[in-house]
Amino acid sequence: MPADNHDTLVYRLAQMLVKLNQGEKLNPRDLAEEFGVNLRTIQRDLNVRFAYLPLQKTEGYYHLDSTYLGKLSTKDIDRFAGLAGVRGLFPSLSDDFLRDIFDDRIQSALMVKGHNYENMAGKEAAFRNLEQAIVGRQHVAFDYQKDTGLKSYTGVAPFKLINHKGIWYLAARDGEKLKAFSFSKIESLRVLESRFAAEPDIDKRLAEDDGIWLNDDKKEIVLKIDREVAGYFKRRKLIANQVIEKELEDGGLIISAKVGHPNQVVPIVRYWIPYILIISPEGLQQELERQLSDYLKRRME
Repeated sequence: MPADNHDTLVYRLAQMLVKLNQGEKLNPRDLAEEFGVNLRTIQRDLNVRFAYLPLQKTEGYYHLDSTYLGKLSTKDIDRFAGLAGVRGLFPSLSDDFLRDIFDDRIQSALMVKGHNYENMAGKEAAFRNLEQAIVGRQHVAFDYQKDTGLKSYTGVAPFKLINHKGIWYLAARDGEKLKAFSFSKIESLRVLESRFAAEPDIDKRLAEDDGIWLNDDKKEIVLKIDREVAGYFKRRKLIANQVIEKELEDGGLIISAKVGHPNQVVPIVRYWIPYILIISPEGLQQELERQLSDYLKRRME
């Protein structure tokens, strides 16, 4: 779902929740006209996206059970609308799971970065167990499928489940190192009795970092962006941890990014060729050009 469509959906759902919270009785046809969508879309909002709410239907009008009126805060309404609009991001679609998400403690275990998602069917139980371990700050043990085969981990401290560009990752501390594990590669998950202390600095770091490369030894990459595409980089961060350092007289930009691995940046540079240049670290631009030259040679053979 494109970002602008997603934003429109969240706005519509939030406005509908405000009306319900204030005790209004909603006429689906009136809502369709108000938000400029067809009647079927509104019916899907009410019957599917709001299926977890105590809605009642009287003579064709939808309204909230009177015992719930006025109990939703602005924060609740924003959260309900956002989650209802991206239900597909979560591996379990049960209403109990959504209700759990509305709990502040459960909400703190999840972090969503992006709107697409991978198919997580069959892993619902493991996801829920891991979520509960994060909330309860309990260590976990699991087998992890690496290219070289299964590797066993134990005594791992789980901090957050992160959905980054559609893929779920577990951000966790293994010993003294903070790592990102692809959730789909985790097998035989066990929640242990031992517990670990909260670490606000790690939570802050995870919230502020744009990617899932959790390397402590981050390096700065500096790029020159030509004016032809500068607007795209000014509108939103196209590179993890992007900072605009300078706007050039010709309309271009100098931007920097502190990354845990060059692959956080190099694929973006390839995408925007020929409008982007790696200034530093020294040699990275030359290595990219060498790779492109080898690619062209192979294609010409």
